Order: sequence, then structure tokens, then C-alpha cells
Amino acid sequence: MPTLTWFPAFLIAAATGILSGYGIGGGTLLILILVLFCNTSQSAAQAINLSYFLPAAGASLWFHAKGGRIDWTAFWPAAIAGIITAALVSYLAPFLPIAIIKRLFGGILFYIGIRELFTKAQPAQRKTENQSRREQKSK
Repeated sequence: MPTLTWFPAFLIAAATGILSGYGIGGGTLLILILVLFCNTSQSAAQAINLSYFLPAAGASLWFHAKGGRIDWTAFWPAAIAGIITAALVSYLAPFLPIAIIKRLFGGILFYIGIRELFTKAQPAQRKTENQSRREQKSK
């Protein structure tokens, strides 16, 4: 497997880190970039993404929480479900053929892409609610 030198790896991670900070899914793009453009194997790209994701998610969570942009009633069930399913799938993934993993990953990306293309943008009401929450905290 060819190795990626530190500078391109740094640039790729910085670009996907920007997207992760916005909550767009930079880790998913990191996997795609590593597999498609850097000739990294799917399993190696997934492992890199896992080590990248934890510190990036922690930093993003801290800043979004500090800004009052997290609905904690939705956060806890999502976090618990995500931890359980991630652990289960991480355990099962080594037993699955890589072709199936690639198809599942591609199918998820395809579904998300189609959904994003045809979903209307949310109204600005949510933005004003978050701003008023932050203003109340600062008083």
C-alpha cells in the first residue's frame, strides 16, 4: 500500500476538518479522498477516519455546545444509538467481504446525495431560535 506523505495528508485532513466543524461529514469525505485519490485501501481509510474522527468530533462538539447549538434531548439518544451500532458494525466489519462494505458505503452516500438534492432548505426560524438562546445565556 502506498504511503501518503505528511503534507498532502495534512491538507486533506484540514479540508475535511473544516467540513466536520460545520457538521457536514468531513470524515466521510476523508474516506472517499483517501480511497479514490490516494490509492489507500478501504479498510485503511476507515481506520484513519476513526482516529481522525474522535478529536475532530470532540472539538466540534465543544464549540457547538458552547455556542448553544446542541439540542441535548436529541443528542443523548443519538449518541447512545451511534455508540452501540458503531461498536456492533466495527465488530462485524472484518467478517464481511470488502465488496459488500464498499457497496453499503456507496449506497449510503448515494441515498444522502439524492436526499440532499431534493430536500428543501429549512426556514431561518431555527437560526433565530439559536441566536435568542445564545443571547439569553450571555445575559
